[in-house]
Order: sequence, then structure tokens, then C-alpha cells
Amino acid sequence: MSIYAMILIGLIALLHVYILWLEMFAWETRGPKVFKSVPKDLFTPTKVLAANQGLYNGFLVAGLVWSLLISDPIWAENVALFFSSCVLVAGFYGAYSAKVTTILYYQSIPAGIAILLLLTT
Repeated sequence: MSIYAMILIGLIALLHVYILWLEMFAWETRGPKVFKSVPKDLFTPTKVLAANQGLYNGFLVAGLVWSLLISDPIWAENVALFFSSCVLVAGFYGAYSAKVTTILYYQSIPAGIAILLLLTT
């Protein structure tokens, strides 16, 4: 795995740590500032749903970080490809169902670039 792919995967993992924190721990405080299209009165009743989403982002972080810690280069690349693909698919679905441009720019495009880096190096 190239150093560029590793750096990008690390950055994607950091982004998902932020999303985990936002959805699991700051949904009612920071959430309304980030998700401005959601009415403020919906943050309290959707707190458990958001925390569940945050937990799934944590699984993505775990997989991406795991891929960076695997010593076997073939396994590391395969695990990185799998979890980067999960981020890509989640980003496409989020762009389709929620906020198109933001999710595409911050989630799908970096994951797609990481996949290209993994496949071409």
C-alpha cells in the first residue's frame, strides 16, 4: 500500500471519528449547527437513531485503522479496499438520500480516490 493511500485512509478514518463523535455524543449540541436543514425540534427525538449511525461510523474507523496496522501488505490492501468501499457506498447512499454535495465531497470522493490509489499502486 502506498504512503499516499495510507495517509488518505488515515484522514478518512479521522473524518469518521468526527462523525462518530458528532452523532453519538454531540447530536443535540453541535448537530443542529452541522445539519442546518433538519428542524431543531427533531434532534432530541432522533438522538438514539443518530447514536446508532455514529456507532456504524465507528466500525468504519476500526476497519480503516486496522488496515493500516496489518503487516502483511496483501491483507492490508484487501482490508483497506473493503472498508474504503464501504465508505464509498455509504457516501453514495447518503448523497442520494440526504445532502448530495457535502457527502459526495467529504465522504465519497476521498474514498474513491483511496480505492484508485490502492488499485493502481
